[in-house]
Amino acid sequence: MALGPRLDLRQSQSLVMTPQLQQAIKLLALSNLELESYLADALEGNPLLDTASNDGEDGGSDAGPEQADDAPVEMTLVEADQALSSDGGTAADLDADYMSEQFHHDSASDCVGLSGDGEGIDFDGFAGAAPTLHEHLLAQVGEVFDGVEAMLAQQLVAMIDEAGYLRADLVDMAQRLGVPLALVEDTLARLQTFDPSGVGARDLSECIAIQAREADRYDPAMARMIANLDLVAKGAFPQLKRICGVDDEDLADMIRELRSYNPKPGLRFGGGAAQAVVPDLYVRRTKAGWAVEVNSATLPRLLVNRRYYNELSGGAGRGGKNKAWLSEQLASANWLVRALDQRQRTIVKVASAIVKQQEGFFLHGVAHMRPLTLRQVAEEIEMHESTVSRVTSNKYLSCARGLFELKYFFSSGISATAGDGAVSAEAVKSRIRALIEAEEPKAILSDDAIAKKLAAEGHDIARRTVVKYRESMGYGSSVQRRRQKALAG
Repeated sequence: MALGPRLDLRQSQSLVMTPQLQQAIKLLALSNLELESYLADALEGNPLLDTASNDGEDGGSDAGPEQADDAPVEMTLVEADQALSSDGGTAADLDADYMSEQFHHDSASDCVGLSGDGEGIDFDGFAGAAPTLHEHLLAQVGEVFDGVEAMLAQQLVAMIDEAGYLRADLVDMAQRLGVPLALVEDTLARLQTFDPSGVGARDLSECIAIQAREADRYDPAMARMIANLDLVAKGAFPQLKRICGVDDEDLADMIRELRSYNPKPGLRFGGGAAQAVVPDLYVRRTKAGWAVEVNSATLPRLLVNRRYYNELSGGAGRGGKNKAWLSEQLASANWLVRALDQRQRTIVKVASAIVKQQEGFFLHGVAHMRPLTLRQVAEEIEMHESTVSRVTSNKYLSCARGLFELKYFFSSGISATAGDGAVSAEAVKSRIRALIEAEEPKAILSDDAIAKKLAAEGHDIARRTVVKYRESMGYGSSVQRRRQKALAG
């Protein structure tokens, strides 16, 4: 077969992301505060971009789409439904799944509301600095100890590092303070029952053992495993099975339990000031229904200064490079203003769909939340899931019930035993919270008891799911809660 040059024609399709499209995708994922910083850079780099507050007038700026960002974007649910079929090319471009892997999120996770009880704004949660570990421990010392023991406990707390470990020699402390060693050891044993679980330990094994006792899992087999943590780190599972006297299934369960403990319990405390969250959206009820409005207070009123463009283009003469540069800057400024307008309308559309789906929450509270996924919202507004994911990332909604992250409204469903469909995981968490808060000190509910109560109410939920939800809300085990309520009483 002879070899020779040949000319072929081939036709193919490919997706090309222009720089403008990449910027549009980036804009959609930014929060209002992040967008404010982005626009500050854009204003500095483009002389044709201006803000209405700079000179107090907008006579020299473009009218029309470029000024759509001046006024707050507000849309009722009816208007949002009508807008589904009226999007221009920019919406379609933003909706393209060019970067779906980077922006996809699990709709059943990362759904954290900012309100303390799911019903209102938790002002105490962000009004001031959180207590440090030492402050937290000293507050408990004042409730439990008095006299000489209180002094010893305060000395021990002073020797605890930020990770929660005691960095002191008890013999030296007893000799220095002139007290019996047994009294120091007894005081430390009582201090090790404080919150957080595992605090006051002198090494990792003791820290894990304290937490295992709190969880009522410190049986002989677990004690032997904790005494051989070096073998766990090496993955010497056959040797561990022989030492602990367990089979493969029990060993796997013990290792899962071991991994759930916190090796540095003190690190969850800090003394820094909490940062207040600025809402990106406001939701309020009107006579016409629910109104969703973008918070424009944090964004500059971006305009295109055509007067300045005309002055510069008139003075540019016949210089081709100067005119080309001005035309490029004008096109960039026009595009940015239109992209911002489309960004706000897309955000309002997604938020309106969320409000429509979760109207029960806005009317009656978290117990009436419905299971909701990104796909459900995407199908309703006829956009891609990745677009909804970008819109809901790092954005917060303010309503009469409090301040919530948009992802808070997405949660998986728990099946109902009565066949009435599924209920939101957040609603189940709310019910678990109510059961725990209503406990009497002498009638603390175990996880099994909570699961049975929920099953009696029509929620088909397993004990391990109760444990997961309870821990995610910051509630301790039944043993920990019994001790805490006994101290409080």
